[in-house]
Amino acid sequence: MREVEERLGAALRQWRIDQGYSQLELAERAGLSRAAVHRLESGSGVSMGTLVAVLQALDQVDALEVFTPRTELSPLEVLEQERKAAKAARRGPARVKRS
Repeated sequence: MREVEERLGAALRQWRIDQGYSQLELAERAGLSRAAVHRLESGSGVSMGTLVAVLQALDQVDALEVFTPRTELSPLEVLEQERKAAKAARRGPARVKRS
């Protein structure tokens, strides 16, 4: 897990540098302390809120898209739904059971 945190921190550091911000400037944009940005960049473990605040300040919130649930169906899910609908259509209308 430490390796993942360090890789994430390195990516955030590179985004910050690419955008020309110092750690202090980024911290001010994100409403955080410089120490929080430093901890995040060094992979020292921080809260989810800190990560999101930094991503927002860097205009990189789209990086979190991989963690959000899909809202559209995959092609296989569409195919399965079409098959079920076709099967139901072949059976005709549902019959009411009478006693």
